[in-house]
Amino acid sequence: MTEQPTDERTRIREAMDRLLAGQATASNGSLTIAALAVEADVHRMALMKRHADLKNEFYERVRTEAQQVPEAERRLRESVVKLKETVSNQRREIKELRELVTRLTLAAAVLTDQQSQSAPRSQVPDNVVAFRPSEQ
Repeated sequence: MTEQPTDERTRIREAMDRLLAGQATASNGSLTIAALAVEADVHRMALMKRHADLKNEFYERVRTEAQQVPEAERRLRESVVKLKETVSNQRREIKELRELVTRLTLAAAVLTDQQSQSAPRSQVPDNVVAFRPSEQ
């Protein structure tokens, strides 16, 4: 029972060496966990869960030996940039909408005031009482 994980770990380390040397035999040669799993003939989830330390080691070796950012990290960084841009755009839009609400509220108040001042008293129904500011 302890033989299989040891054998898997050995295959994973050998696969790491082949991928980093650019000598892939079973995978497409990309420096990803999926390619490492194919190259080592190990299920990808086994690599992610049982051998997480080897996955981290692989990513570290990709950074140092190949001087590349791992594919997953690169995609995450791109997503972060896009999300920051989206948040910035939304903040700008919210600010513009708040300013528009203020301007529309003021315009509505001005129009209401103008309408009440220009409406002749004869057109106002008898049952309507106009609000007037109290005089002090």
